[in-house]
Amino acid sequence: MDTGNFTGFEVTLEKPGIAWIEFNEPEKLNGMNTAKKRDLIETLIQAQMDNAVRVVVFIGQGRGFCAGDDLNAYSKDKKNENALMPPIPPGHDTPMGTYNGLRHISQALNLAIRSLDKLTIAAVNGVAIQTGLSLALSCDFKIAAREAKLGSATLRFGLLPDEGGQYLLVQHMGIAKTMEFLMRKRIVSADEALELGLVNQVVAGNELRSTVQKLALELANGPQVSMRLL
Repeated sequence: MDTGNFTGFEVTLEKPGIAWIEFNEPEKLNGMNTAKKRDLIETLIQAQMDNAVRVVVFIGQGRGFCAGDDLNAYSKDKKNENALMPPIPPGHDTPMGTYNGLRHISQALNLAIRSLDKLTIAAVNGVAIQTGLSLALSCDFKIAAREAKLGSATLRFGLLPDEGGQYLLVQHMGIAKTMEFLMRKRIVSADEALELGLVNQVVAGNELRSTVQKLALELANGPQVSMRLL
């Protein structure tokens, strides 16, 4: 798979097959846009097809894992010289444009993670809101730094968790807790997220990368065929 810097993230591949996808726009709390999502989808397709990749890890730089969509970017998406995918209209300019953006870009990213039969880990280093929360919940393992905060909070803007977030929350918490979580627009601490079943483990921020590295190494050294079928 291609490694290096792309649209808002960088990819490194470590032995024995650990692909690190690191969001590198901390000044934007690693917010998402169309170009970034399309490059991430392409990266995940490459990871699926590359036999050298066994585990995929997502992590962010700075205070944010991913604080949701960078709404300002949708009106000015431009081609990045490092982009994997050519530019397309960002959508969200009309009701139908919003439908197209959600259905074919936002939902497609989380579906790509869910469809990947190689194990995925979300290293939630900071705030994970809206599509950032859904991306984390799409992963097989979620390890959060103690200072992380997680929530949907889309109703604060009159929007739905429309990148698949409500479905993922029901899978993790059940209907009753999901209703309260969404309708009351909750943003919870890492420890609360652990109690709710949204993450597997909470660690000190300075231990996050090493803890995730240890888990990724364990998984990468496991029986790959059986694990992927499971």
